[in-house]
Amino acid sequence: MIGRWTKGTLVAIGVFAVPAPGVAQDDLDGAPDMMSLQVTTDPSTIECRRLETVNPTSLAFLPMRRTFNEDFDEHPLSSGRWVPHYAGGAAWPDARYWGGDGSDFKRKTSANGEQQIYVDPRYAGRAATPLGLDPFKVKDGVLSIVASRTPPELKSVLFNNEYISGILTTQGRFSQKHGYFEIRAKLPVGHAVWPAFWMLADDGGWPPEVDVLEGRGERPGDLVMTTHWRIPATGKIQSCGFDFAVGDASNAFHNYGVLWEEDRLIYFIDRRPVSDIKAPIGYDDPMYMIVNLAIGSKFFLGVGPVDAESPPTVAFEIDRISVYQIDTEQARR
Repeated sequence: MIGRWTKGTLVAIGVFAVPAPGVAQDDLDGAPDMMSLQVTTDPSTIECRRLETVNPTSLAFLPMRRTFNEDFDEHPLSSGRWVPHYAGGAAWPDARYWGGDGSDFKRKTSANGEQQIYVDPRYAGRAATPLGLDPFKVKDGVLSIVASRTPPELKSVLFNNEYISGILTTQGRFSQKHGYFEIRAKLPVGHAVWPAFWMLADDGGWPPEVDVLEGRGERPGDLVMTTHWRIPATGKIQSCGFDFAVGDASNAFHNYGVLWEEDRLIYFIDRRPVSDIKAPIGYDDPMYMIVNLAIGSKFFLGVGPVDAESPPTVAFEIDRISVYQIDTEQARR
């Protein structure tokens, strides 16, 4: 999701409808301490592929143990697991995250053409004291990241951004190398609406980047799952992914995940494998998670700039975010 649409090539191969899971698995609503994830066992020898038809003999159940779970039973900033902004370098003073000129640098990705600023109750913008803006609402175990048009009286204080919204990251709080990363969510729709759940290297480098889920807000039911990497010899960014059609994605919760193994990445919808790719070069370090609701884009198809039809308020509803590690002891048995 970081300004990569002008760098390298994105290969998006069609839009495919996703059927219901064909094999009964763990309850999709929950995140048990241990679970078995249905995976393909034949190696991915091509750059990337959509698993439109999977040979049942190539499927196996991989035992997993849970390493992280957030059910959003309380405000996300009260647990210490999440931070409401991108992280800077070691020399970035803590105070810069919370206000003053330049503090917006870590609260949006301008290269993408985003027109929101990510806020939280502590953020002051250009004001002398915190503005108390809270885009995170929790009700009945569901987190809503709410984007709304910037109040006119706060426009200049918030660097003239059209919207205020929210982002949560686990950088510096939780990261993991390999394993299964999953979000259970409803995807908001509307002009310029861009929800995402994605991962970056904890060392701050880019790429690698794993876009587990990006919603194309102007195309209800259309979402994309993408892998990004760099070619060392040329420095060029390469991307490969697929669009999927989940007809009720905006009004029903679904699970979207990625299994990162040593040799490949496998993408899942409702714990059914839907695509995979041989692990690109550079996927060497633990990765942290990001979940956000951006507004506006220059390059991402299905998400244009803010216009008169853009919703005054829109919410990205998240029921749960969970992470698992491969249980190597069980897998050997």
